[in-house]
Amino acid sequence: MKKQRERFPIVVHSHLRWDFVWQRPQQIFSRLARHHGVLFVEEPVHEAGEPRLRVIEAQAGVMRAIPVLPEPCGVDAACEAVLPLLQRALATHPLLADRFVQPVQWFYSPMCAPRMAGAFGDGAIVYDCMDELANFRFAPPDIAERERFLLGRADVVFTGGRALYEAKSRHHGNVHFFGCGVDATHFGAARVAATPVPAAVAGLPRPVLGYFGVIDERLDYGLVDALARAFSQGSIVMAGPLAKVMPEELPDRPNLHWLGQQPYEALPALVKGFDVCLMPFALNEATRYINPTKTLEYMAAGKPIVSTAVPDVVRNFGDFVRIADSLDGFVEQALEALAPDPARIAAGIERANGATWDAIVAAMRRHVLHAVNGRLSLAAA
Repeated sequence: MKKQRERFPIVVHSHLRWDFVWQRPQQIFSRLARHHGVLFVEEPVHEAGEPRLRVIEAQAGVMRAIPVLPEPCGVDAACEAVLPLLQRALATHPLLADRFVQPVQWFYSPMCAPRMAGAFGDGAIVYDCMDELANFRFAPPDIAERERFLLGRADVVFTGGRALYEAKSRHHGNVHFFGCGVDATHFGAARVAATPVPAAVAGLPRPVLGYFGVIDERLDYGLVDALARAFSQGSIVMAGPLAKVMPEELPDRPNLHWLGQQPYEALPALVKGFDVCLMPFALNEATRYINPTKTLEYMAAGKPIVSTAVPDVVRNFGDFVRIADSLDGFVEQALEALAPDPARIAAGIERANGATWDAIVAAMRRHVLHAVNGRLSLAAA
């Protein structure tokens, strides 16, 4: 019987930084690092001097590789500069040498795939499609072409939403849907009496309607402004970093509070201070395929939730989340949510408890193991 390979290393190519909002990549690789060395390769930053690679231990088992280039350049030129830096570091850097032999390459963006796929004697190639990046603001014009390249070479494809699964399954024969997971224990701290609500929220006029997550083109800022007007005696809290929007694009009202990025560890205490949790997403091409991770996080916190009619939210969580299909409808649902439905909240907590990241990552790992060992079998044959 042929020996199975189980302890392969993983090189991740990500358009998101490890220290950005804690979401799908961080949840997955903080768990895979229990079994595999992980090198998390980020997009370049730009500083004067020679091209170099900054290597940082992000946590046990996870190393960040941040390429430093002297000036911005196109993606192909950046890859030409970064690839030898990575190859040299994998051979000689004291934190990396001999730890990433024949790694699995795991892509979150297809942009660097034409240059990076196959460059390290790959054990397998994984494409984890968490968003339809081609629909995002400022998307590169050739991203769809690069995704076709990646789909043609990937051994296994994961998607973060059901609609994404249906779209990618038309172009690849080994696609698996793994949607939102949740650290139910972490967010369950919002239901614990001893968890203190942070001062930034505790002293606000009630009711407090709140959102945490990235502040970007996927949000409906007209709706956020309308909520602030409708709840003029209360407070609207928006917590998260800005991405691809400018501060001057945000609505500005006395009861609308933009808190900026919050550490993942602080989110349960923050959400404890919300009377209603918000998902005020615009209904546009950027949200057509999203399956927001925060849905289950809000549910685990035991809070009433109001969302716009994002397709995967309606499909996956319509029994737990109040769905609105208009601005006035959203305000009305938020008003009704101020009187929480105990049965709906209890069902949401139960659903969250059954959708752990541990279970999702274990299932994903089994598919990757199969792909790795499938390649070994082909090589032996």
